[in-house]
Amino acid sequence: MPIATVNPATGETLETFEPLEDAEVKRRVAAAHTAFGEYRTSTFAERARFLNRAADLLEEDNAFIARTMTTEMGKPIKAARAEAAKCVKAMRWYAERAEELLADEQPAQADVADSGATRAIVRYRPLGVVLAVMPWNFPLWQVVRFAAPALMAGNVGLLKHASNVPQTALYLDDLFRRAGFPEGCFQTLLVGSDAVEGILRDERVVAATLTGSEPAGRSVASTSGDEIKKTVLELGGSDPYLVLPSADIERAAATAVTARVQNNGQSCIAAKRFIVHADVYDAFRDRFVAGMRELTVGDPASEETDVGPLSTEQGRSDLEELVDDALARGATALCGGQRPKEQERGWYYSPTVLADVTEQMRIHREEAFGPVATLYRVANLDEAVTLANDSPFGLSSNVWTRDDADIERCVRDLQAGGVFFNGMTASHPGLPFGGIKRSGYGRELAGHGIREFCNATTVWYGPSDPDGKG
Repeated sequence: MPIATVNPATGETLETFEPLEDAEVKRRVAAAHTAFGEYRTSTFAERARFLNRAADLLEEDNAFIARTMTTEMGKPIKAARAEAAKCVKAMRWYAERAEELLADEQPAQADVADSGATRAIVRYRPLGVVLAVMPWNFPLWQVVRFAAPALMAGNVGLLKHASNVPQTALYLDDLFRRAGFPEGCFQTLLVGSDAVEGILRDERVVAATLTGSEPAGRSVASTSGDEIKKTVLELGGSDPYLVLPSADIERAAATAVTARVQNNGQSCIAAKRFIVHADVYDAFRDRFVAGMRELTVGDPASEETDVGPLSTEQGRSDLEELVDDALARGATALCGGQRPKEQERGWYYSPTVLADVTEQMRIHREEAFGPVATLYRVANLDEAVTLANDSPFGLSSNVWTRDDADIERCVRDLQAGGVFFNGMTASHPGLPFGGIKRSGYGRELAGHGIREFCNATTVWYGPSDPDGKG
């Protein structure tokens, strides 16, 4: 894929970029390694000053960067502004809390004494140069949720962003530079995916994080494993959305629409499989389908738009193949199921709800990355949980119920990195985020995220004299 800004609302190529030469990539890796040598000894107060300044600058740049994201990947402008604001919040959250999150830990005194020490602590120290391979769907947020904790921990970062959001990638490079971070602490590498392996094999790069597709995650994990380097992977998701008899059906259906079409349906944590108890199936179905039909599909730069185009022509083709396969095998399109006739240009797809989905259909097992929902009727909670877990993915899950027994059962048995009750899955700086199964491993955000790229160092102090008396 060329490194280029292609407006998905029109299909027009606006600007292309030459990938960095190998020599320049090596120079930037060397600069990152050199920067880490000094930056790792900086204080939390110094790092917080830089990060808070970056937050201030991003807040000032909200309108500009929102327009850039909308132009590059089709995100509705309202969502783009909200994404930038969320990044500001995360930066300030980590600037304020990093020192506390990485404070020395004190083992139990009994264990310290039993080890023969006079005292012992666990200290979190930064690892070094971390490569971040990031996706286009949340082109600002995905990077910031890596960069903010990594930089506050004392690491330095190299960003290999998706090739269709180069202007957003370059903006991030410039943002951290303007904020005052020392040269080399954060650098964007405009390179293709074929350059990733070579960067990972450079001994100065000590770890990697990737958010993206399962094949990309497998490739990065394989190379990193061969080099024995730490990785964090956040991959695909096909999140279940369970609606049980005690649910508030009006709220559940209204939230379901947003949960499915957020970011034009291109979100790993978007609800995709709607699993509804037979007692409330008809009521939920009617409200959900009506809500999907009422959405405004159109120019993402318009304030009135709810759903913009898919980010790439290939992305729309992949989605169409899943829907067409389901329809050919007996699924029913309750709405949508085709390109909207109103948009002659751009990569639009109509909000779609498919019923009568069976195991023989690809969409039953594969992630639909676009505004397409699958709707299932189940007889009881056992069937709902079994169906929810019948997926290679395990990123998050949503459950609508007011029954305490249902809640406890779902917390115990749903195979996912998160269980959200009576609301839709969302990421927050203070809550750990990540999945299981083919959705990846490791955690981002909260204290769990900042410690992923730290060396948990045991510091043991023996007695100061041979008799062990002092």
